[in-house]
Amino acid sequence: MAKRVQLVLSKDISKLGRAGDLVEVAPGYARNYLLPQGLAVHTTPGILKQVERRREEERQRLLEQKREAETVKAALEKAGRFSISKQVGENDAIFGTVTDREVVEIIANVTGHEIDRRGVTVPDIHKLGSYKVDIKLHPEVTATVDVQVVALK
Repeated sequence: MAKRVQLVLSKDISKLGRAGDLVEVAPGYARNYLLPQGLAVHTTPGILKQVERRREEERQRLLEQKREAETVKAALEKAGRFSISKQVGENDAIFGTVTDREVVEIIANVTGHEIDRRGVTVPDIHKLGSYKVDIKLHPEVTATVDVQVVALK
């Protein structure tokens, strides 16, 4: 069986890797497709150093994003309870529902932190009361805030 060839990808290739990744492929695949198309280059000590440097930069960037997410989580928990006013009908039922956009807007007004609404998980809210809302700030950092739904005066 032929040995594998080590290459560094120049472009993203589905099911193989992203640009800058170090991959091992069959020699025929490398010789007949990846190298002639300019999708990969042979590894050299200099290129391996570049790959390691890029990995370290990416790791540092991800750590910084996690630190920022934890800072925002601390600010949200410090702010405590957020209050949303809604028009009320009979039996404390609200007209409509509380949406993720409303939650993001009230958080931005109170804390000044912009949050991606796609990371906000709002339970079904159809009555006045206090509810827990989960906010995913980072793949490893999730904040839970209290949202108080009160009657519009």
